[in-house]
Amino acid sequence: MGKIRVFNIQHYCVHDGPGIRTTVFLKGCPLACQWCCNPESQSFELQLRHSSIRCKNCLQCVQSCDKNAVKNVNGKPEFNFSVCANCHTKACMDTCYYDALSLSGKDYNAEELFSIIEKDKEFYSNSGGGVTFSGGEPLAQAVNLTELLKLCKSSNIHTAVETCGFVSQKQLSDAAKYIDLFLFDIKIIDNRQHIHYTGQNNELILNNLDLLSKMGCKIVARIPLIPQATDNQNNIDQIISLCQKFNIRDANLEIYHRLGIQKYNDYGIPFILKENNLERDNDFYFQICALFNKQGIKCEIL
Repeated sequence: MGKIRVFNIQHYCVHDGPGIRTTVFLKGCPLACQWCCNPESQSFELQLRHSSIRCKNCLQCVQSCDKNAVKNVNGKPEFNFSVCANCHTKACMDTCYYDALSLSGKDYNAEELFSIIEKDKEFYSNSGGGVTFSGGEPLAQAVNLTELLKLCKSSNIHTAVETCGFVSQKQLSDAAKYIDLFLFDIKIIDNRQHIHYTGQNNELILNNLDLLSKMGCKIVARIPLIPQATDNQNNIDQIISLCQKFNIRDANLEIYHRLGIQKYNDYGIPFILKENNLERDNDFYFQICALFNKQGIKCEIL
């Protein structure tokens, strides 16, 4: 059986579907959203992280690396992540006294992940919760994820998947049989703007939303509110119209934050969303929420 690559597992979550949930974050995503707060979720590869906050400049990593991927620059380690082979010997990590080095990504088979998920089953039963698969894009690993979804459903565990919708229609329809709830990201309706901010055309995404709607799947629209990118009036109006078209009656608004920027530095990934320093007050978000509610779409600000 194939492996599922995961970069994080969080227990006792309350914002990723109903009740208390375990959220499993799968690695890899076909989109490259400029505002992504989890840069480690984008690549399917294992990635070395150097936490500059934890690092005490002991330089043990410089001595242990035989790839010349880290050098002593003015008394501080400087990583060349393009050279780093992610050799997975963990030599540099093992010699770091301060846990400043870690590897993002771990492979599990379906049974291994299910055993972790099942441990919280009592919390699911008491709260109406379950397991949520997020990412990255969890359905980018659809074949192996579907095997895990089957195990969850056979054990009567409620399943939710947060998806960007940019996935194979066949794999989506196969997996949908075992998914109780889709948390479907709807970012930008204008295709040119969608390409600019995410790197991909949104035609497949909208077609998949149509497919799930016709299948009668339970869908909650998730809308990231990114200043100057997604939170403009025209885009919000178009998203509301789309929700009405596909009979989506629930929406979550996700407020933009800059808390993930430090992680970009830790992974050696450039953060390119430079123009979004615009502050929004709470009234702005409440007004958007009211627009959804006015059209019969129950809206929640996360």
